[in-house]
Amino acid sequence: MCPAETPEGAACGLVKNLALMAFVSVGSDVGRLISFLEDFGMEKLSEHTQSVVKSGRDIKVFVNGNWVGTSRDPDSLVSNIKGMRRRFDIPKEISIVRDFANKEIRFYTDAGRVQRPLFIVEDGNLKLKKGHINSILSK
Repeated sequence: MCPAETPEGAACGLVKNLALMAFVSVGSDVGRLISFLEDFGMEKLSEHTQSVVKSGRDIKVFVNGNWVGTSRDPDSLVSNIKGMRRRFDIPKEISIVRDFANKEIRFYTDAGRVQRPLFIVEDGNLKLKKGHINSILSK
């Protein structure tokens, strides 16, 4: 995989832009993430009884496709982990997927995922300001 060139040539549009801006994840420690998830209220799957798991009240929490626990406050859990990622307390390459339809939260820390930069929007307002861009350009 080449992040700088695409086989389609010069007129490849979005594929070219993605190739130029994309990066490949190198992977990070799963144990550390699970420890933070527990700190923010995730209950380990091993601590549940069958009746609690089958009741459907809790949101399932997956890490790299493995069901590791449940959460009764998924909004807080996701918000706290996103905050840690934005402060660089945890690696920026950790992906978070909130699946409302299946009542799941999925975290991915594995290597080899193609990722791209995202803009942060809160309350309908873009958090990126001209000052941020100027500070990047001045470096």
